[in-house]
Amino acid sequence: MGRGTGPLAGIRVVVVEGMGPTPYASMLLADMGAHVVRVARPATRPARALAQTQNMDPAHDIANRGVDTVELDLKSDQGRAAVLELVAQADVFVEGFRPGVTERLGLGPGELLRHRPRLVYARLTGYGQSGPLSHTAGHDINYVAQSGVLQALSREGGSPMPPINLLGDYAGGGTFAAFGIVCAVLEAKSSGNGQVIDAAMVDGVAALTARIQGLRAAGTYSDEAGTNYLDGGAPFYDTYPCADGKYLAVGALESDFYAEFLKHLGVDTEDWPGQQDRAQWPRLRGLIAGVIRTRSRDAWAETYCGTDACVTPVLDFDEAAVHPHNAYRGLYKELGDVLHPAPAPRFSRTPAREPAAPTGERTGVTQLIEAWRDDAPAADRKDIP
Repeated sequence: MGRGTGPLAGIRVVVVEGMGPTPYASMLLADMGAHVVRVARPATRPARALAQTQNMDPAHDIANRGVDTVELDLKSDQGRAAVLELVAQADVFVEGFRPGVTERLGLGPGELLRHRPRLVYARLTGYGQSGPLSHTAGHDINYVAQSGVLQALSREGGSPMPPINLLGDYAGGGTFAAFGIVCAVLEAKSSGNGQVIDAAMVDGVAALTARIQGLRAAGTYSDEAGTNYLDGGAPFYDTYPCADGKYLAVGALESDFYAEFLKHLGVDTEDWPGQQDRAQWPRLRGLIAGVIRTRSRDAWAETYCGTDACVTPVLDFDEAAVHPHNAYRGLYKELGDVLHPAPAPRFSRTPAREPAAPTGERTGVTQLIEAWRDDAPAADRKDIP
């Protein structure tokens, strides 16, 4: 508890527990030193959306690392009063309900901004606070589909493949929300005024397509999935099975990288089709596949190690954790039986917090307020009752 290390040390965040993007945004802020307080529902009132995590070992709940938890019933007067007490000295409030829910609870942006004018109020939803779908239920797959991106995640002639829930929940949702929160906190520091952030996952996923939209407009990207350079259409940017059933990732897009890739294949490629001969891509793919399946993944990885062929082994999570490069950078840290990804990005002067296993312990509101009072910079203490 209390002020941490990192570029966001001293920033105080109250977040109502949720799933997917909301805890992920909280983790990003906490990793960077913000003091994040999660408002959890009483154990006697589990929410339907949280049912699948009710029995999770707290040590496995990585998204709540570095986060303090208070248990409050937001439908009770006492619970609402406790939230207002926390908000009175917070910089940020985050909620992930459908539009209108916090207003009905008496904790909407109008109420909280009157209570704390410089508060940044972040609303994190799938479809946003406005529009025909704003009150519609959904999950990652729905928001990615709505944005137009899911259709592009297909092999030629194949079905769209859900990207786990990395694109909607975490990239388009939690990451964009955290970015918006930091932007609004910076602005509030200079203006003294808070504001409401409408962070919609469908908006964030759409924003990720900026480069693709430019290529489409230029006529160099096809809407036919699986036929482009970066979607598995190009035989020199794809994955290939090896002799041991494991896979090799080939990303030899540029001509010099491609030449380096061919050089180390160990076969005569003089009569192979040209790299940019699209009509011959199916034949070229077959030739590459035939060579790669003759050796194991790790044998190929050793062959290409240190070259500029842009070839890497496709690692599983356990292999990634111990790969020499990743281990050198501390990409993952094993805490108990859990692989914690390291906070990112990295800072030279204000390093992020070291990952620590969540404990699931509850903290009292009074205890948190006292900690915030003790940790607050002198200039801010006048704002703390």
